[in-house]
Amino acid sequence: MITAIADYNSGNLHSVLKSFQRMADEVGAGEVIVTADPDEIRRADHVVLPGVGAFGDCRRELGAVDGLFGAIEEQVKAGKPFLGICVGMQMMATVGLEHGRHAGFGWIPGEVVHLQPSDKTLKIPHMGWNDLSEVADHPVFAGISAGDHVYFVHSYHLIPENPSDLLATVDYGEKITAVVGHENIIGTQFHPEKSQKTGLRFIRNFLEWRP
Repeated sequence: MITAIADYNSGNLHSVLKSFQRMADEVGAGEVIVTADPDEIRRADHVVLPGVGAFGDCRRELGAVDGLFGAIEEQVKAGKPFLGICVGMQMMATVGLEHGRHAGFGWIPGEVVHLQPSDKTLKIPHMGWNDLSEVADHPVFAGISAGDHVYFVHSYHLIPENPSDLLATVDYGEKITAVVGHENIIGTQFHPEKSQKTGLRFIRNFLEWRP
């Protein structure tokens, strides 16, 4: 089994690789690779797309790697488990509204919008630990429940059009999307690779997930 982490110069690849390989070793889930090679993406059993920075920048960087997005989309359409992390999750939306209007992948209908907490003393970006306030009944949450803490660094979040695509939330002066999902795709606004025990369990669940 191979888990491929897509490399397009826009992600915290060292920490992601380290966390995924640790969990893969623990559950016997095979090899974890970081790659920009479309053929290696096509050979993978699971695909991970990290993302750090602005939506539009990440979208351009991904599109600049010849054939990479096409290979990722082929795997998604083939039903392979896919995980987007932070901006990697946001790009699954229809459109991102950070510094302009940018087309997303359209896999999760919805918009990526600026955080608007009702408490104006809350700082943006939303940075640090927050506890999950809602968690859906889904295999990626095995052993994870409301109240568990995960780590965020973001100023925007994805608001899905379909309520069934919203799998977990946190509160930060408003309901903030923490996890989205539809069929074989999952996206986390939080960083599982930085979320210690809860994040490692989430990674383990994803590696064991067979949608």
